[in-house]
Amino acid sequence: MATSLAAQLSVISANSEKSLNLKAQKAAHSKSLIFEPRVAASQSFDTIYTLCYEGFQELCLLDGKFLDFQRDIFSEQSKDEDRTQMTAAENSELDKRLEIFLGLVGGRLRLSPAVKAVEWLIRRFRVHERNTSFLLMTFLPYHTLPIFTTLLSILPSNLPQEYKFLHPYIRSLTPPPRHAIVHTATANTSFASTLNTYVLRICQSRQNYPALIPFWAGVMTEATGGMLDKARSGRKAVQQQNEQDVVLRLLPTLNEGLAMKKVPDLRLGCYMLLSVMASKGGLDDKLLTAMMEAVVLGWTGETTIPGLVCLSVLAQHRGAKQITKRLAKELLKVENLPDLLIELSKQRRVDRLANGLCLALVERLRKNGDISGLQIIERVIGSQLLGDPQCCVIVKAMVLVAHQIDEESNPTLGPHLASSLVALTQLPDHIGSVVRGALEATEVDIDELELKLNTSLRRIEAPASHAEDVDMEESNVEMTTTTPDFSSLLQILPKRTATELSFLSHDSSHIYPDLCRAFLVATSNPSDLDSFDKIPILRRDSALEDSLYLSFYMRTWCGPHPVVARASALQMATRCLSASKVDSVDLQALLPYAIGALGDPAAKVRRAAAELLVALNKFFPTNTESKKKLKQLQKWAFDDFYGPGDDTRDLKWISGDIVARLLSEVVIPALEECVLDRKHIESVFQRSLNSPRTSESPKKQDQRLPQTSRASIIAFLSSHAIHTPLFSLKMRLLASLNQLRSVASISRTKVLLPILQQWASFGQAEVSKHCIEEQLDAVEVDDQALMIITSSDNEGFRYLASIISGDVVVGRSAIIEAVFKRLRAIWTSLKGELRISTAQMLLDSAQFPSDNPDEIRKSISQGSAQLLQTTLLSTEILLAFLEKLPTTAELADKPPATKRRRTSHGEIARTPLQDSKQLTAAVQKVTFVLQLIDSSDPGKHPELLKGLFNVLAELQHFKAQVASELAYLQGLVLNSLLAIIKAYKSDPSLKLERSAIRADLLVDCVQKTASPQVQNASLLLIASLADTVPELVLHSVMPIFTFMGSSVLRQNDEYSAHVISQTIREVIPPLISSLRKEKGNPVTGAAELLLSFVAAYEHVPPHRRKGLFTSLVQTLGPEDFLFALLAMLVDKYGPTEGIKAFAADIAGSFSVEIQLQSAVKYLDLVGDVLKPKPTYSTTLLNANDEGISDPKLIAANEIALLPHLLSQKRLASQTGKLLDRDDMDAARIRDLYSTLLENVLALADTLRDQKRLHGACGDVLESLLGLLSTSDFVKSVEGLLDRPSDSLRRKILKSLEVRIDHESPSDANSRSAMLGFLPQLTAIIRESKDVLYKHIAVGCVDKISEKYGKKDLEAVAAAAETIASNHCLGQSDNRLRVMGLLCLASLVEILREGIVSVLPSAIPKALEYMEASMKEDDESQKLHNAGYAFISALVHHLPYMLSGGYLDKLLEISNSSAEADLDDSADESRMDCMRLAAKQIDAKSMFGALEKDWERAAGMGQLALQEYLEILSIAIDRHPKNVVTKYSPILAKIFQNAFDLRRQWTVVADEGLDSDFMAEIETQVNEVAIKMIYKFNDATFRPIFSNLVEWASTSLPKKDEVGRNLRSQSIYGFMAVFFDNLKSIVTSYATYLLDNAVDTLKNVNPKDEVSRELWSRVLRTLVKCFEHDQDDFWQSPSHFSAVAPVLCAQFTNASALPLVEELVPAIVELAAAAESSDHHKELNGAILKHMRSETASVRLAAVKCEQELTDRLGEEWLSMLPEMLPFISELQEDDDEVVEKETHRWIVKIEGVLGESLDSMLQ
Repeated sequence: MATSLAAQLSVISANSEKSLNLKAQKAAHSKSLIFEPRVAASQSFDTIYTLCYEGFQELCLLDGKFLDFQRDIFSEQSKDEDRTQMTAAENSELDKRLEIFLGLVGGRLRLSPAVKAVEWLIRRFRVHERNTSFLLMTFLPYHTLPIFTTLLSILPSNLPQEYKFLHPYIRSLTPPPRHAIVHTATANTSFASTLNTYVLRICQSRQNYPALIPFWAGVMTEATGGMLDKARSGRKAVQQQNEQDVVLRLLPTLNEGLAMKKVPDLRLGCYMLLSVMASKGGLDDKLLTAMMEAVVLGWTGETTIPGLVCLSVLAQHRGAKQITKRLAKELLKVENLPDLLIELSKQRRVDRLANGLCLALVERLRKNGDISGLQIIERVIGSQLLGDPQCCVIVKAMVLVAHQIDEESNPTLGPHLASSLVALTQLPDHIGSVVRGALEATEVDIDELELKLNTSLRRIEAPASHAEDVDMEESNVEMTTTTPDFSSLLQILPKRTATELSFLSHDSSHIYPDLCRAFLVATSNPSDLDSFDKIPILRRDSALEDSLYLSFYMRTWCGPHPVVARASALQMATRCLSASKVDSVDLQALLPYAIGALGDPAAKVRRAAAELLVALNKFFPTNTESKKKLKQLQKWAFDDFYGPGDDTRDLKWISGDIVARLLSEVVIPALEECVLDRKHIESVFQRSLNSPRTSESPKKQDQRLPQTSRASIIAFLSSHAIHTPLFSLKMRLLASLNQLRSVASISRTKVLLPILQQWASFGQAEVSKHCIEEQLDAVEVDDQALMIITSSDNEGFRYLASIISGDVVVGRSAIIEAVFKRLRAIWTSLKGELRISTAQMLLDSAQFPSDNPDEIRKSISQGSAQLLQTTLLSTEILLAFLEKLPTTAELADKPPATKRRRTSHGEIARTPLQDSKQLTAAVQKVTFVLQLIDSSDPGKHPELLKGLFNVLAELQHFKAQVASELAYLQGLVLNSLLAIIKAYKSDPSLKLERSAIRADLLVDCVQKTASPQVQNASLLLIASLADTVPELVLHSVMPIFTFMGSSVLRQNDEYSAHVISQTIREVIPPLISSLRKEKGNPVTGAAELLLSFVAAYEHVPPHRRKGLFTSLVQTLGPEDFLFALLAMLVDKYGPTEGIKAFAADIAGSFSVEIQLQSAVKYLDLVGDVLKPKPTYSTTLLNANDEGISDPKLIAANEIALLPHLLSQKRLASQTGKLLDRDDMDAARIRDLYSTLLENVLALADTLRDQKRLHGACGDVLESLLGLLSTSDFVKSVEGLLDRPSDSLRRKILKSLEVRIDHESPSDANSRSAMLGFLPQLTAIIRESKDVLYKHIAVGCVDKISEKYGKKDLEAVAAAAETIASNHCLGQSDNRLRVMGLLCLASLVEILREGIVSVLPSAIPKALEYMEASMKEDDESQKLHNAGYAFISALVHHLPYMLSGGYLDKLLEISNSSAEADLDDSADESRMDCMRLAAKQIDAKSMFGALEKDWERAAGMGQLALQEYLEILSIAIDRHPKNVVTKYSPILAKIFQNAFDLRRQWTVVADEGLDSDFMAEIETQVNEVAIKMIYKFNDATFRPIFSNLVEWASTSLPKKDEVGRNLRSQSIYGFMAVFFDNLKSIVTSYATYLLDNAVDTLKNVNPKDEVSRELWSRVLRTLVKCFEHDQDDFWQSPSHFSAVAPVLCAQFTNASALPLVEELVPAIVELAAAAESSDHHKELNGAILKHMRSETASVRLAAVKCEQELTDRLGEEWLSMLPEMLPFISELQEDDDEVVEKETHRWIVKIEGVLGESLDSMLQ
């Protein structure tokens, strides 16, 4: 081990400039980029400068920036610059200049001039050593070029940490591949940071070049991806933290890089890094937003497009939300931004960026009214850059902004926004439909928005003329793409109509579309509206005389037009009525249309309708006089309202007074509510026109309109609902009329049924046409039309039935769905026979023939089936269904016989059928009905029991006919029957129809069906019946268990397990009860049942086995059947481990009594097997697959199970608890135990001649004895150990050993029993010849002694004598020896002094075995460890027994063991023992033995010696000072020998001594010696010290100079440690070694390595002695004068000895210790003399010594400066350059101390 001084010297050497090492300087000078080392070493700086300066001049011609370096690093003076002579500040300044030059030249390193210029930096300024990192970074972009390999060859060995990856390439001189650099940047954060810092610095200096930034960007992009990939490991929280760390490390670089606007390439590299970080980093939105802002801030025209690419990547990983204000502002500055985004979208996704931008622009529009972004939004949406959801969000946002516009504050925003929205809605193809869909989906009222924006956001479409043969799609496109002009529209309108009388005519109108279009355009301008109203064709002046004018507006307000148009139409009609002066006209025809308008969705329209009704009310005054006039008034539009045909003639009209009352009493009072709620008019009609309920008060009934009036009103409104051509009006009137029930004899179904009939007759095309024209929902129209039907109206119900049955042909499946929807709604109100007949009709409809049914028929069938399946069916309906099910007899050609014929085993005779289609239809019908019953909770319909059994019987016939199991149908029937039986069980009040139950059918279902579902259901039903009516099923139940074993038990599902459990629980108890009644053996009677389950064992899923068989045994009766089941399992499958474990599980489920009782019966069964004529065993045991008939083999297999059962821990624990109670239960257990033991012994006696069976009986006996308590067990063991069988005895004794481990030490009974057994164990050890038997006995003794020994020391002592004797420890078997030693170790701890008598024989044997055990095999090492365990126990408890020869022998063995190649456990056991011995054994014995052992230990080797010194150290530490002092002579002798070790080992070493090994030993010796010295006082140690020095210097002959020097090396190595540790306390001890030291220094032989090392050690010792002198010891002239001249004389050896390292510190410390000026002058004079030596190295050493003295003593030393000056002056002009340089340094130091220059003094 190297000393601390050596380590310090090595560090100094490594960091030194080697100014005196010419070879090292020459090697450093040979490092070159251009020349071979041999050539470079011979070049002078002038030669190098000339060559390199040429290259520099060429660089200056290429770039004028290089001229700046002509004044410093490339000046003439640079040739004389020496960095080793510069100060730290000067070097730092030079580094800056060099790095600036390297940064500038980096872009031109491919050029020869650049390489020449860098050559100068390397040769003169050593940049490859002092600026390694910067130089490598400069060259790294060119890592593939040969110049980089050359650079690697000249790099220093101590590279910075971040460049360690280059070492393999430096050794092989190959260029590093790119992937190695990328890997380093990924794994080494310091390298990545250095690279980033370098690139930023170069770019900040504007020195960037094309090769650098692409290299950096590529490497860092891959490295960043790699870092983020590495971060994705571990838990999510750890992963996120790792990713954040990576991002945080890179963010400073990115911030600085993005801030450099004038370095576009760097920004592009940063964009690449940002893209990778966003793609892999899992960054949050906040950080991504900050990154996006950093991208756009400061970008230029060059970086705009790459920046947009980066933004698109960042945005794709950011949430779908708007971008920030700053980001939007910067993006708006980009020219042609939409075009750029469109172009980018062809290559990558930009939808999230575009979406965020559009959202931000909408926000700017909302807050600031900035319309500049509208064009961008239009372009983005129109170019389909966004997805449909994103497009919808933006359109909705724009609509919301439009809705919130404040026209006063920003009047110009509305038109622009309206223009944009209109443009977006008119976009073609898919995107246009998306925009329009978004408009419809918005929550803003579009009608209101259109009014606000004064524009139409939806297409303006008027109804097309039916006569015009035009393409509607083309017409729409034309209308949306051209803006209509009102004046031009007016011009093309005709002045009058030719034939039209009313616009509500059913005939198509040629003029209405054009009129409507003109009206729609006119609604946006009041003046245009007035102009339209006055056109001649409308004939406004005769509005109350003919129907043309008002019918136009009526049709318009009921049409699918904008709110403005509908409201305007109502307002124009109101204005007309209000302005009319004619009041003698009955305008009741207006009333239905005005009422219909009250149901309009728009409140504005409803308000206008209310105003119209108020105006209309003026035409119907309510005073008495007017009533008479009203009846006589002419009815407006009486002849032509719906045209001249029947539609007008069939209208119902009412008298004027009824109209007046309807208006004044019903409609007008409710107008305000109707305006607020469109549904209110329906409740008004329901409340006012319905027949009064009986619960209403007479007063309320009197307030109603008369019954006749209400009937007239209903007829009037219904006739208009029927005859109007407008389906929108029909729906609004129906909505109100469908709220009515009936008035008088008029029901709503009677008056409105024509509407349903008409609507149902329409085909799909006609329905679609009406719904499209009037914008109606066909489903709502269907529902409203079918609301006409009520359950109380037979005619309407018959119409529905005719639709379902197909009598009325309908052309749409949708109307069928509505029919069933209505039928479902009124189902609960159907009564009695009507409901049953309806259900039967639905059942018939549900069964349609499968031969190509049309869609309508299919819809009817599906609807019927679904209705029946989803409604609540009564018992009467289900019974009716069962009664009308088809049978095979009905389907046969011949009439059936009066009784059904059976064949054997219940099979049904086959009868040929007429038609397979009939059979299929019949099976389908049966299936459907059974499904209905199954879904109707059959338990609630117990009346179905008989019918279901009949169906089950009929299914047997169907099975025969269709050649199918019909498993599904049987399952449905059985499940329904099971539910009914359960209902009978739960409700005793129900009476079970026993005659209906057919057990034979159920057994057939179990036996003759392959379906497990049917089998399970049958078994459950049988189990349920066995519990309810056992007498009906028991006679046919036994065959099902045989069947279960081969089928049901093998199933792995939960349901099958439930079935089995239920069957066992319900069927077996009555079965066993019947077997017992027969007076026979129930076990043999149930053998077939047991065999069924045993045979199925291997097929039963493993996780269900225990539960199944436990349930079976529990149900059968465990006291009778447990043993039989276990025996049959073993007989069937053999005594495998699986069967044993399963049997133990089953048995463990029952009580101890049951288990022991079963064991007794089990043994009886085994005995019965072995009888010549077995009785019941042949019935039970014949199930094995291999056909085994040998009784002995069967008995052996059976008996193999018992030991496993009886050795279960749970059984033993439960037995012990029961026996401790000592009650009746315990008595029964004891009786059973006795019986079992007696039977086992009896069986064993009978089988004595049969080894296998006898051994099996022994196993049973052993496990049986394990059930006993310890005391009983020990007694049993004593008797059993007399048996002659060795194996049996070993088993019994082994069980005793195991039993001891589990016993409690505090159990008094166990203790007394075990200690009482010790004599018998010792007898076994003495007498037995069976080594294994002895081994077990010793183990028993060990465990008994350890656990109970202290309670009976005499017995244990006797056992110890036996073990230590030749009967055990003296045996030749190593295993027995190991066991004996370990046992003795335990006995030592127990007996203490009681074992002393044994030790004289035990210790020698132990040491003998330990000495012989130095082998590598396991057994020997176990013996080795056991021996040390025994010795450790002795050392711990009886240390005085190990002394003298024993201790000497122990140390000798330990030395050998240390050097032997043993495993770690052996080394640990030895060292533990010896450490304990060092602490426990008395000092005299230990130190004496160690003194004797030194020579042996030293001769053995290093390991033995190290352990020796450790033991000695522990012993010295352990004993107090007085004891150590007492034995100081012995210790002195030991250390004297230790200090002679170097000499002794050097003499005997063949190939030279290992210095490191010797240094390590000496260090350990010195440490122990210091510990010893601390225990001594001065009086004790001084003589020892004196003798030691004298011994070292005189005890060897003078001829043996090497021996003396080697011994002195050890002594002085110790002295240095001694003086360093004890410091000033022992300075005076230097007196003893002064003469020897002086003599050594005087007589040093520089050519002899031993002499040189001794010289160095003497000087180091003196340094420590001088350093700690606090008592002026060395200031004494006698001491100073003795040593100072000798030290100064050593300068003459400067060329051969390391004076600077060794001598100079000694002189400096001596000068510091001897503070006298006289001493200083003497020293100084002696040193100055050497400055005039002829040898340069002497002069150099003297100068360096003066430097150190100046540093250490300062002004005190410089008081002698006048004497020094002449010498300094001479040395300034010394011939040797190094001496001259060091002299300059000395001058600098002097000037630093004095604070003034020496120039004046030296002149």
